[in-house]
Amino acid sequence: MVKVFKALSDETRRDILKLLNERDMNAGEISSYFKMSKPAISKHLDILRAAELISSEKKGQFLIYSINTSVIQEVLGNFLDIFTNK
Repeated sequence: MVKVFKALSDETRRDILKLLNERDMNAGEISSYFKMSKPAISKHLDILRAAELISSEKKGQFLIYSINTSVIQEVLGNFLDIFTNK
């Protein structure tokens, strides 16, 4: 859960999740929404993938990124349980 909260602590990564919540995208499409280098976006994607908040699948020459809503739901559920099971 620490990796998830670390990933969510950054505004850029939260914005990437919002984009991926709309539709799956490759890194180039994602980077077009930000004023930062493609390697910086790749680093953010790596952090999100390590936290299992997103997944990637090779399609042709591109990696297509998708949001992993089940992990987000699980983490939020566990987080809320902390406060309801005092």
